[in-house]
Amino acid sequence: MWAGRRVEELQSPAFTVDIDVAKRNAQRMRERCRALGVTLRPHMKTHKTLEGGRLMTEGTRRRIVVSTLAEARFFADGGFDDILYAYPLPFDKVDECVALAERLEAFHVLVDSQDALALLKARTLHQNKRWKVWLKIDSENGRAGLRHTDPAALGLAKAIAEGTTELAGIYAYCGNSYNCHGLSEIQSVAEATTGLTLNFMDRLQEAGVSCSVCSIGSTPSCSHPVPEMGKISEVHPGNYIFYDVQQMMIGSCQLEDIAVRVLTRVIGHYPHRNQLLVDCGWTGLSLHSLGQLPTGYALVDGHPDLKLVEMTQEHGRIEPIAGKLDFAKFPLGSLLALIPYHACATAAMHPLYYVHSKGLVVETWKPVRGW
Repeated sequence: MWAGRRVEELQSPAFTVDIDVAKRNAQRMRERCRALGVTLRPHMKTHKTLEGGRLMTEGTRRRIVVSTLAEARFFADGGFDDILYAYPLPFDKVDECVALAERLEAFHVLVDSQDALALLKARTLHQNKRWKVWLKIDSENGRAGLRHTDPAALGLAKAIAEGTTELAGIYAYCGNSYNCHGLSEIQSVAEATTGLTLNFMDRLQEAGVSCSVCSIGSTPSCSHPVPEMGKISEVHPGNYIFYDVQQMMIGSCQLEDIAVRVLTRVIGHYPHRNQLLVDCGWTGLSLHSLGQLPTGYALVDGHPDLKLVEMTQEHGRIEPIAGKLDFAKFPLGSLLALIPYHACATAAMHPLYYVHSKGLVVETWKPVRGW
């Protein structure tokens, strides 16, 4: 019902995607990977849509990463295959993993403990299939995975490679790149993560464990790859299709690379407190970012002098960074565009994305939700 209408007509708050920018972001990432000679296995967790998945895989619908089983089922139903569920195996969801492994040509799971591996080995797959299992290593990121220096990591890799499971790959996430500021810091993390991962692969080989695939990733590191990354098999960035203010602050992208906005309307003037009230609260933007930006929770597109200082569930308060607000510039009903700090968190707040080209809505994307 919205196709062909101008974005200004949308009911707010509305999550909008500039498809021309998103396509350019996807193309640039493919070109970087081709230049490096590595396979791109894009992560779906930012957008969680079939349309975004087709764009990131250049229409092949093959080789993707997901972070929830809801995503895995959704993309499988949409004709995608070779899906890596890159999340430490949840013990309450093994039955669902069995169903996907038997249904798809290639459904990969990830473990970082002997207990999780034991659960898989206890479940025999039909159709003469073996479990495709990835080992998650922690390359100084500090979230999930066995430390790359831990002897237990080699022991687990060897156990995966035996019996009813196969060691499909080694997975490392350089999330510490999100602490970077600027190109040199990003590339330093990329070099370190690459080196640690390749060193682990060498130790696997020395231990007689066969594994030819290793994957590292994060949008910052893959937006500014270093030559050494050409020795890695795959990379798995995800946020790059949209980018956001956080990525811009890190140095991954420029403002013109951010494909998403949240449209909001002015619904109140309050001169006594020098504030505008808008119809976008944390349910339309998320609370991620306060304290990170001089402009509060988001950038107000075209108005660097404004600050989104506070949000409740359905309301936002905007005031000038300094001085008195000229209320005549922002009449009631006028439209503002918020550039989100973290696109993943903001996208998760919306049941529908309005995709536009040059200000005209061309289609809507419906993301999957749940776990």
